[in-house]
Amino acid sequence: MTLRLLSTGLLLAATLCGSVQAQEWPTRPVKLVVPYPPGGNVDVAARVVAEELQKVLGQPMLVENRAGAGGLIAGEAVAKSEPDGYTLFVAANGPLLFAPTIFNRPLYHWKKDFLPISTLTLTPLVLQVHPSVPAKTVGELLDLLRRKPETVTMASPGAGTTNHLLSEQMQAVTGVKWTTVHYKGNAPATNDLLGGQVQFSFDQVSVAQRYVKEGRLRALAVVSSKRVAWLPDVPTLQEQGVNGVDGQTFTGVLAPAGTPAAVVQKMSDALRKVLQDPAVVQKFYAGGSEARGMSPAEFAAYLTREESTWLPIIKAAGIKAE
Repeated sequence: MTLRLLSTGLLLAATLCGSVQAQEWPTRPVKLVVPYPPGGNVDVAARVVAEELQKVLGQPMLVENRAGAGGLIAGEAVAKSEPDGYTLFVAANGPLLFAPTIFNRPLYHWKKDFLPISTLTLTPLVLQVHPSVPAKTVGELLDLLRRKPETVTMASPGAGTTNHLLSEQMQAVTGVKWTTVHYKGNAPATNDLLGGQVQFSFDQVSVAQRYVKEGRLRALAVVSSKRVAWLPDVPTLQEQGVNGVDGQTFTGVLAPAGTPAAVVQKMSDALRKVLQDPAVVQKFYAGGSEARGMSPAEFAAYLTREESTWLPIIKAAGIKAE
């Protein structure tokens, strides 16, 4: 009986301690670790929410860029940090889900080493071609690839990116094959597409919309379950008879495993509030992304689905970092 009362007392004390910690947290600046250099969509997302989180939580939110190894450097650093809620990972598809497999460096796994807090943004992608390509629809592009595959190449910002994986998924679904040219980043891939050195690509709406609206590239389809507000006249792949190809780029925030659940929930609630702010929604919309918050459970379920979709494609295609 004494042992049982002692155990109950310890459990109650731990619960109360966690509750008090959550009420007090944060009492000092919180570091948001971004796995890319400044200026990209993940960095921008982190800085947009950091500014507003400071108002909600009353402490500075410091964005720290730790680029390298496909995001593994930042991911490992956060995974090994003190699980106290003061060091968080602002991640995306590649660094969180793909990099450990593609680089053959299983330094962490999101289910074991992180606690999902919330998504920040979701960004759809576009299948686009250089204006010199005669295809005006997805069907016409696939027909051209069947007839003259040597004349059509696809630009990828890098092996294992969402852009590349969508290409592999579409080849598997349609049975049509093409040559993929990998670049070291999205900027050189886009430059060569604009110059006509390569003929088509999958790219985020946030990047593509400008060139499509200027007429420098032609959008054939959006990779989404429905048409998107940024390019309302562009049909989906499904509308053109291509089913089973779907994907998007996400950004989200995670804490190291072991972070008190109450702290995770407090941060998630704060992010949900920030992401419903009309000014924040507009900032993300202007950049081609949808502000989207999820609960920790919803984010975990989303990551489980993403992992089950893309890791088999990575393994089947033998995708490895060079």
